[in-house]
Amino acid sequence: MNNIKELLKEQIEFTDGYLDKYLAEKDNPQNIIYKAMRYSVFAGGKRLRPILMMNTCKMCGGDVNEVIPFACALEMIHTYSLIHDDLPAMDNDDLRRGMPTSHIKFGEATAILAGDALLNKAFEVVSQYNGNNPQRAIKAMNMLAVSSGTEGMIGGQIVDMESEGKDITLDELKYLHLNKTGAIIRSACTVGALMGGASDGEIKAVDEFAQNLGVAFQIQDDILDVIGDEKELGKPIGSDAEENKNTYVKLVGLEKSKELAKEYSEKAKKSLEMFGEKAEFLINLTDYLIDRKF
Repeated sequence: MNNIKELLKEQIEFTDGYLDKYLAEKDNPQNIIYKAMRYSVFAGGKRLRPILMMNTCKMCGGDVNEVIPFACALEMIHTYSLIHDDLPAMDNDDLRRGMPTSHIKFGEATAILAGDALLNKAFEVVSQYNGNNPQRAIKAMNMLAVSSGTEGMIGGQIVDMESEGKDITLDELKYLHLNKTGAIIRSACTVGALMGGASDGEIKAVDEFAQNLGVAFQIQDDILDVIGDEKELGKPIGSDAEENKNTYVKLVGLEKSKELAKEYSEKAKKSLEMFGEKAEFLINLTDYLIDRKF
């Protein structure tokens, strides 16, 4: 685990270098929007989605430089969703990663616009792609758009809101999270595979990996909201129960949730068998994410 922590640190720094370039501040009348965008992007994120994309690309024999614009774009999309998710009209959270949320720091209107700006910037970055595979890039842009839209992340968010205060089944909860959390985890991996030159069979295996990883990741999030450390999480624990949210822990209990997290992580790893030793990093990352305390 120590080795993967070092590798993750290196990859976070690598990603941050590009994000810093793409989100450079400008000395103009709207300067505050750059500050607000950067505040949330550089608030200490795990960079899980860019790391998944880069390492999937590498596993499939591709060049990481081909996917870094897409990796950064996906992190911008993820961050915009967090800014909006924290708003009073949504989850009304005051803390994110141990820091005041965007609307607390900059006010509601600027926070909304910062989220909007990050979503626009994401597609501005990928539309300027000038690498070796323009046809793949066009398909990858579409995958990012779909995964973050009404058939993906936003769709899952809506289902989540519509489910509040209602009893739902385990299948309904899984559907919710496969979209709200899982859709952009899937596109992180499938875009990485596509840009890495993967075959249809390899992309299918990667997609299966990502779906199972997304479920395992969400279950672990639900578990940590019950037994996690507030300092490590950077936000109060117990908020899901307090707000009567539908979670795996609520539906099946803590111990069964732990079993399910393990089960889905094992399925995720099994999906990568065809890649042999090339999948070592992603397999180790899966174990690390399910054992995480943050």
